[in-house]
Amino acid sequence: MAPILEINDLKKLARRRVPKMFFDYADSGSWTQSTYRANEEDFAKIKLRQRVLVDMTNRNLESTMIGEKVSMPVALAPTGLTGMQHADGEMLAARAAEKFGVPFTLSTMSICSIEDVASVTTKPFWFQLYVMRDKDFVLNLIQRAKAAKCSALVLTLDLQILGQRHNDLRNGLSAPPRFTPKHVWQMATHPGWCLRMLGTQRRTFRNIVGHAKSVTDLSSLSSWTAEQFDPQLSWADVEWIKKQWGGKLILKGILDREDAEMAAQSGADAIIVSNHGGRQLDGADSSISKLEEIADAVGDRIEVLFDGGIRSGQDVLKALCLGAKGTFIGRPFLYGLGAMGELGVTTALEIIRKELDTTMALCGKRDIRLAGKDWLARRPG
Repeated sequence: MAPILEINDLKKLARRRVPKMFFDYADSGSWTQSTYRANEEDFAKIKLRQRVLVDMTNRNLESTMIGEKVSMPVALAPTGLTGMQHADGEMLAARAAEKFGVPFTLSTMSICSIEDVASVTTKPFWFQLYVMRDKDFVLNLIQRAKAAKCSALVLTLDLQILGQRHNDLRNGLSAPPRFTPKHVWQMATHPGWCLRMLGTQRRTFRNIVGHAKSVTDLSSLSSWTAEQFDPQLSWADVEWIKKQWGGKLILKGILDREDAEMAAQSGADAIIVSNHGGRQLDGADSSISKLEEIADAVGDRIEVLFDGGIRSGQDVLKALCLGAKGTFIGRPFLYGLGAMGELGVTTALEIIRKELDTTMALCGKRDIRLAGKDWLARRPG
């Protein structure tokens, strides 16, 4: 096997080892995918200041995110169907994140349940919540997250209506996969993946099945999910959820300054500048192109975090320089998971950390907590 030096190496390996329908789910956006591409491409427009003949010893990457100490300002983002990239995927990723000293965020639409992840971790993880029409189910999720001692609730705001993702529709994506000739062929040509899946019972949305009303199997789950995302989600719901949760609350999906201003007034602890990885509104701005404006507007009142397009430690540094106090990676850890399981997630984090550390040094800096616009040579726009 060729040496793994960058996130793209993990991506290539995952493409070979994960059935197409699940790899495409992780690796694509909505409609024309223009926003998905812009999330990555716009990072290249930001240039760093190279500095020389300065002391580069004793560098520090440790920081905090919502008051929690982190080994570097990076968290694993909430991603749906993670357990379809690799058997027991959420559990493996959470364990890797804990060992590495960074937060793991479990998605509502995960394959492994809140309880599954809690069974293999010793420190609190974060839980991401979608607001459904069934408020009893939402309350049940919140109570389960409390029982698992989750230390933060990440409320996703930008999935009231599902963006059309052409690859998923063409692939006939489902969890577990359908047994059509196309799907059987995809699985048969990935025997390692199949063997691992046969070795686990975690092959459906375990946060939902058995917990939501009338959801007992895949067919009832499909119809329930199609009806449940709440298009009437409002700031009043944010207030209600904050009251029910009672702990640290992060609002994910802010991409507009006006929304950021309202979020700063909501009583939440942090926002995540994000466009859902380019999977919702195709044609929206890239996350990185909106970060500076939002951080300048509300960064003194609410912690600003960042998600979208990070593929390297350099991207992490650029986001921090533009005002983020922490960042999230989704696809990079999914590529690692699909490629090599828990070891792949650790490898992705190690790649990010090494690139972040080296880049900071070559910018003539030693403490990641001091990252700012003065570390940049040119910003977008």
